[in-house]
Amino acid sequence: MGSHPINLLIRFLLELCALLAIGTWGWKQSDSYPKYILAIGLPILMGAIWGTFAVPDDPSRSGQAVVITPGVVRLGIELGIFAIATWATYNQGLHKVSYLFAFLVVVHYIVSYDRIYWLLEN
Repeated sequence: MGSHPINLLIRFLLELCALLAIGTWGWKQSDSYPKYILAIGLPILMGAIWGTFAVPDDPSRSGQAVVITPGVVRLGIELGIFAIATWATYNQGLHKVSYLFAFLVVVHYIVSYDRIYWLLEN
């Protein structure tokens, strides 16, 4: 299974957008100091989860896994974070943006069918 560099770039940009959406949502949850904790802490938490749980030898990543995770669990983590980001965007009133983001994530996973198949097998 090989991942095209453009597809990897799109995946990386989607991941950044997800973290940005979650952080922006956190920022808008308070008018005082908790907004700083949420705006910084939630993306760090999501990024840590994303980076910690991995399938060994995943060619779309470094190939190394801090916590070895079955492929189906890894896929669930990815889809879960993208779902949270979509909801966070929608919850901020950016409905069209949330639909577009969800659409781009779905298209990315369709294009990445070989990786999905690989994850489900491992």
